[in-house]
Order: sequence, then C-alpha cells, then structure tokens
Amino acid sequence: MPRTRPAYPPEFREQIVELRRAGRSVAELAREFEPTEHTIRAWIKKADPSPLAADADRDELKRLRKENRRLQQERDILAKAAAWFARETDSVPSRPSSS
Repeated sequence: MPRTRPAYPPEFREQIVELRRAGRSVAELAREFEPTEHTIRAWIKKADPSPLAADADRDELKRLRKENRRLQQERDILAKAAAWFARETDSVPSRPSSS
C-alpha cells in the first residue's frame, strides 16, 4: 500500500522526541504538529524506551493522587459526621422508663 504522504525527516522526528523529553505530552504534540500520537510514541520508543514508562508512571501517579484526595475527603466527611452524631447523642436527655 503506498504512503499517503512522504516520511517525516529525521530532524523533525528528533525535535519531536526532544520536545517530549522536555515535558510536553504526546497528545499535545500530536495536536500541535501533524503526526498521530501512535507515530510519536513509536519515535519515542525507537529513540529511548524510558519516556513511555515515564508516561505510564505519570498516569498512575495522577490517578493515585486523585484517589487519595477523594479518600481524604471521605475520611473528613466521616469524621465530621461521627463528631456530629456524638454531640447529638450526648445532648439528648434520657427518658424515664417508668411511664
């Protein structure tokens, strides 16, 4: 099957890989420049396999931080609810049982 466009020059590929190493995301590079995310990831893998592992680590870290924030919020809500119920329970007078 013939290519629909000429191959990207090696200099261009190297520049994209360097931008990725500088911290730009693959999705951002794909939007700004013409290659697809898949193509850019292949260039990165060919140049140095470690940035892809860093992407996976970064994604997992982001997910874990989000989960941690959610769990901290739930803990804070439960602590406030427990304090409220404890306060309410202590302030309710007990009724005499001889009615």
